[in-house]
Amino acid sequence: MTEPAAATGNFDPITERIDDLARVIARQAATIERLADDAKARAQRERAGADVPLVVELFALFDEARTLAATAGSDTERAAFETFANRLERLLVGRGGQLVEPKPGSAFDAITMEAADVLPTGDPAADRTVHSVVQSGLTIADRSVRPAKVVVHRHKPAPKSDE
Repeated sequence: MTEPAAATGNFDPITERIDDLARVIARQAATIERLADDAKARAQRERAGADVPLVVELFALFDEARTLAATAGSDTERAAFETFANRLERLLVGRGGQLVEPKPGSAFDAITMEAADVLPTGDPAADRTVHSVVQSGLTIADRSVRPAKVVVHRHKPAPKSDE
């Protein structure tokens, strides 16, 4: 018995066309992904740029609220100012701001920190590390808007005795 002509025909041209279509679809998918990523990045840049003045003002209010909490005359006032500062912090972060509050012992970063004072230390391991934070800093979209003011350890070797 002989098989039908279609079943015994050459499938190479069809296979080649399917491969060509697969390549076209893959290129289109890559283009769509690139366009979507570009649109997301552009929207993020626009949002960060449009919110910078607002975030800076929110940061000023946040800083004032923390100062008022630290100098409050009663526990009730302190709690109210701390609650207000926490809400402002959430707004800051929601609008693309990031507080810079280095922990004691962390390495000094000249990009996001400013040395308000230097504290001598005899420990070489503590050289150029943060002792304390004087004032928080602010970054927006990986750009330092206001560096944190910190007290920095600076290693001072003990004087050699002449014996």
